[in-house]
Amino acid sequence: MDLRCAAASLADDEPLAGSAPTDRRWLFLEQPGPWGRKALRESRLPESARAHLAGLRDVRVQLLRRPGARTPLPGEVTPARVVVAHLDDGEAPRVWSATLPSADAVTGVDPHDPEGSGLLPHRHDAEPLWLVCTNGSRDLCCAELGRPVAAALAARWPEGTWETTHLGGHRFSGTLLALPSGLALGRVGADDAVAVAEAVVAGALPPGRVRGRAGRSAPEQVAELAARERLGLAHDVPLAVSREELPPLRVEGQAEAQADARAEAQAEGQRAVLRVVDPAGAFAATVHLSSTVAARLGSCGDARAKPATSWHADHVRLDRGGETC
Repeated sequence: MDLRCAAASLADDEPLAGSAPTDRRWLFLEQPGPWGRKALRESRLPESARAHLAGLRDVRVQLLRRPGARTPLPGEVTPARVVVAHLDDGEAPRVWSATLPSADAVTGVDPHDPEGSGLLPHRHDAEPLWLVCTNGSRDLCCAELGRPVAAALAARWPEGTWETTHLGGHRFSGTLLALPSGLALGRVGADDAVAVAEAVVAGALPPGRVRGRAGRSAPEQVAELAARERLGLAHDVPLAVSREELPPLRVEGQAEAQADARAEAQAEGQRAVLRVVDPAGAFAATVHLSSTVAARLGSCGDARAKPATSWHADHVRLDRGGETC
């Protein structure tokens, strides 16, 4: 067997935190398959649906299918589930859905105005949504590792579990997006998928499985996770994250020495300071981060390793009511 990107990432102990998708608007449409590498183009979607979805701006489009779903016969019209998620930074994630009479009815859905398009908010008593990346045409790890995860979750949450086309980070397979929490999970296996998902439902952040909260930048994801770990906070406690200005790099000596130091700092990665704030005003955490760049196999289809950036939380300073701890 050829080397798989997920095995290489795990063997390299690549950090998981900060690898979640950064998109804030999502639309998922049921299309049972088969899917090609470029799923929106290389699928059996009606042309009207494909053109509508391709024309959306600032929206990430994904296809859905049930684990084990049969492929419709040519010309067969079947109902299609549509899900819209708004994962805005600083706001609680919001999710809407509806069952359309057919996939081409998605032309009437505006993901920027889901309720105006007839979609209903996700009910609190409904099953959570588990969207598992399984597109083997895009990456073999997604199929080999993702499909058993989807099957395991479907046995526990039959209405809430879907296979989807591409969540990025193939090398972190099995990967999934949890809604309505907005958490992206990785390195989930069929043997622990249900336990990991149940931990998320309970508000916990399962160790070694959280990539970050989708909709935030990589450093914001890492800062949020570091602050929650320091404070022991559940993932559903609202937190606002903002970037602070870094002080200028100070180097004693001549301008040449300063230029050399800046070049060295850039080669080693970047630095950032982010502030994670409880909107209720109970605390603020200042998180100092740095990044490293390493050559990694990003996908099983890559012929060679490519530079990949990982962010790390170096220090967390906590302020409670003006007292630093």
